[in-house]
Amino acid sequence: MMRQPRRSPHDSYETETTDHQTETETILLKHLPLSPDSPSPLQRDSHLQFLIRNLIQGFPSRYISQDASQPWLLYWTLQSFSVMGVALDPNNKQKAIDTIMAWQHPDGGFGGGPGQAAHLLPTYAAVCALAIVGRPGPGGGWDQIDREKMYKFFMSIKQSDGAFLVAHHAEVDVRGTYCLLVTVHLLNMLTPELLEGIPGFIMSCQTYEGGFSSASQPYFSAEPEGPILLDSPRPPLGEAHGGYTFCSLASWVMLQPYLALQKPSLQRPSLNFKTLLRWLVQMQGSEIELGGFRGRTNKLVDGCYSWWVGGCFALLSSLGIVGAHGRDDNHQSSTAHEEDESWDDIDDSLWDRAALQRYILCAGQHPAGGLRDKPPKAADSYHTLYCLAGLSAAQHNVFLSSTRQDAIVHGWRTPVESKHEQLRQACFSHSLSWTEEEGTSRVLGAQNNRMNATHPVFNLTMTHTEGMMAHFYKQTIPSRPKKT
Repeated sequence: MMRQPRRSPHDSYETETTDHQTETETILLKHLPLSPDSPSPLQRDSHLQFLIRNLIQGFPSRYISQDASQPWLLYWTLQSFSVMGVALDPNNKQKAIDTIMAWQHPDGGFGGGPGQAAHLLPTYAAVCALAIVGRPGPGGGWDQIDREKMYKFFMSIKQSDGAFLVAHHAEVDVRGTYCLLVTVHLLNMLTPELLEGIPGFIMSCQTYEGGFSSASQPYFSAEPEGPILLDSPRPPLGEAHGGYTFCSLASWVMLQPYLALQKPSLQRPSLNFKTLLRWLVQMQGSEIELGGFRGRTNKLVDGCYSWWVGGCFALLSSLGIVGAHGRDDNHQSSTAHEEDESWDDIDDSLWDRAALQRYILCAGQHPAGGLRDKPPKAADSYHTLYCLAGLSAAQHNVFLSSTRQDAIVHGWRTPVESKHEQLRQACFSHSLSWTEEEGTSRVLGAQNNRMNATHPVFNLTMTHTEGMMAHFYKQTIPSRPKKT
């Protein structure tokens, strides 16, 4: 029997925020399991029926507000299937491919629906959905992506400070940068010209709290011959947020091969990992909040941050922080030590994997199928995926393997078109060297609760990631050792 957990400290000054916190804790108490090691089982069949109903019959009328997010609705659905180990039949795969290709804009990129303007966020969702259901050849979607026009679209929205507008005449948002970087990694579209300035922009989005905001304010000199971008001041625009933080940190991880190829410079951008780690740890809720994650300081826990915040710890581990469990080499792969010599190694016990699983299983599951923010809210496709992905992140230790990376580099074949080959080879091998450490999975409850491991950066299974990248880079990827 779990003991009654303590409520959050209260200063007796009633506000709307404290009222919401008290109400949430009261509701979550009702979902506390009888035993901490025996949470509610994952209702796989109910969740699958929820996803299948949306995919086959169509989404309920309340989803009309998501008309400009059609690629996201499909990606959330397809990746939820993948994390649960379910594949679509060929007929529904083809329907999905045909639907996705109807979103491709004639001038490059993908829009939120047929005839809608190209936008970085639905471009990511469409390409990731194609990684799951697509294939090479006529009608398979992969070879119908117009990468030349897509690259021109990307360059047309690039800003002088390394940021990107999310669409023509739209705003700058670091989530758009993440979506662009994933897309160009998957589709073999990397160039130094495209990546120039991105590390500095990412750095400028980190706030005093340690997390990241959506953008920053570039400053320019008042030179007579023309303005020159200044390194500082570049204050972040907005507060630290879980979604922005994941996108910034995942972008930073993707940029490591590019940074390693740069000439040594005193101006090399860096992040403050100490404040970042402290902020991430503080986002995990207390025992009375069942160990879920919140997305901002002084806000309520929410199931989607199981991925947006919980997923950040594997990214930090790849940079040599949070213990870097599973490293199979003796050399330093971390940039953190270079940027802060006083860093002390810390293991990943700083976050509670079991508690996060308990929150998702006990509070995240809707009785009618699908997963949610928290009770008594309704389930939706967005929370279904990111709760399941967060469950996967809490269960599996996925790390960057130098042994795997060496094997990929050894098998590299110089393509006929070898422009920027060094950069592309480095990013290809780095992206595909993520490996699950054997014997370290930590599944709370029955084995039926177990999720597939997902790529910590792309949020695709390794099978789908390798399939798409092998095609676009024209490489044969060495097989992985069979699990015993």
